[in-house]
Amino acid sequence: MKYRHAYHAGNFADVHKHVTLLALLAALKRKEKGFFYLETHAGRGAYELTGEAAREARLGIERCIAASHRAEELQQYSNAVSQYRGSRGSKHAYPGSPLLAADALRAQDRAVFVEIMPAEAAALARALGSQPRVRVECEEGFARLRAHLPPPERRGLTFIDPPYEETRQDFERVRAAIAAALQRFATGVIVAWYPIKEERDTAAWQAVLAESLNCEALVSELWLYPRDSRVALNGSGMLIVNPPYQLAERMGVWLPELHAQLDTGTTGGWSVKPLIGYNPPA
Repeated sequence: MKYRHAYHAGNFADVHKHVTLLALLAALKRKEKGFFYLETHAGRGAYELTGEAAREARLGIERCIAASHRAEELQQYSNAVSQYRGSRGSKHAYPGSPLLAADALRAQDRAVFVEIMPAEAAALARALGSQPRVRVECEEGFARLRAHLPPPERRGLTFIDPPYEETRQDFERVRAAIAAALQRFATGVIVAWYPIKEERDTAAWQAVLAESLNCEALVSELWLYPRDSRVALNGSGMLIVNPPYQLAERMGVWLPELHAQLDTGTTGGWSVKPLIGYNPPA
């Protein structure tokens, strides 16, 4: 299973990922002080949901955007996509995480988006346009953590979203990147997306993380197929380190609503739980 941003834009995993990201940014904006947003594997930022992507989008963003939402997080996400489509004049347009994040930033916030592919980085820079306090770097995302952390703002969110072309190796790279980020910026919020393809791989990775992390972490998961089936992508996971206050409680509100909108086959599920292994200080 090769997860590339352009190939799967707007699918159910993107919906789960992007609702979570916007909720995290909204939580950081509760305080007036500015923050730094770093994205390590940004992609091209803007997509047209046609061809194979259109089929996956019908099971993801199109179901979500057509639904009536009770949770404010789902309303926020749906409105952001609708406004972007209106600005582009295309019902097939879809904003990736860099565009969603950049649009959510305030004047006092700052962002760096890292993308290793030159053509993708150039496309991202065009999509973002000229925005103060926003920069695109054509570099290897994991390697840039050291350059940007800790940020001078001393408040920040790092989003790690590699392609998982080599799933087990990327799981280990993500674990190492989280450890490195925490070593440099212990209080920063870190969120890492991961695919749920084989349950034993996911469980083994989480077990290693639980043993190595010495801070609070949440695991948010949404799956549409049995977690160990032969489907290419069974589910979507978000590991959140140093989660903002009441994030888990809010996820318990909007995740079941989102699951009901996307899982018409009723073969999947959702969960929000602490990463087992963390013992908070007395």
